[in-house]
Amino acid sequence: MRAKKYLTNIYIASLVCLGLISGCFKDDDLKSQAPISDSSQIRAQDLIVDKNGLSTQTITLKTVHGNISFKLYPKKAPNTVTRIIELVNQGFYDGVKFHRVVKNFVVQAGDPTGTGSGGSGKKLKAEFNDIQHIRGTVAMARTTDPDSADSQFYISLTTVPHLDRKYTVFGQVINGLDTLEKIQKDDVIISMVFQK
Repeated sequence: MRAKKYLTNIYIASLVCLGLISGCFKDDDLKSQAPISDSSQIRAQDLIVDKNGLSTQTITLKTVHGNISFKLYPKKAPNTVTRIIELVNQGFYDGVKFHRVVKNFVVQAGDPTGTGSGGSGKKLKAEFNDIQHIRGTVAMARTTDPDSADSQFYISLTTVPHLDRKYTVFGQVINGLDTLEKIQKDDVIISMVFQK
């Protein structure tokens, strides 16, 4: 009987303590400690990288020929990676055409007008880096102005060393290289999805 009363008192004391502790926090304090659940708010520094500097998260580009998945270089191009994730999560690329396809060179997309001269309206400062252009490299297209990249990107179909350190490389294809080779001019990006 004594043990039962003792356990009951401990249980009541525990409930009182929990009530007091939880009452010490405002809802805003608890929210600020929660992990980011809305992927549109994800920034490059939120991503986890492997030993090669590639994110564990991927972006998957869906086409009529199949899917192309690539990982990101958040430490090499943080502002670009953050902006690309933002555009992907807004659905900006969904329905956009590959307006430029040059065999043995690149496929390019990201212009909602399909002409090669459009974009999202937000220019990005260049983040040129030491990542080499190999088959499957994903990088930002731009004009002759180094800080003119916007939403257009290209994917290398082969090694293109003359582009190294002149364009912001922000990703690398990890699946779908065979699909990449099937892309034709005016093929549409059905969707692009950021996967945590």
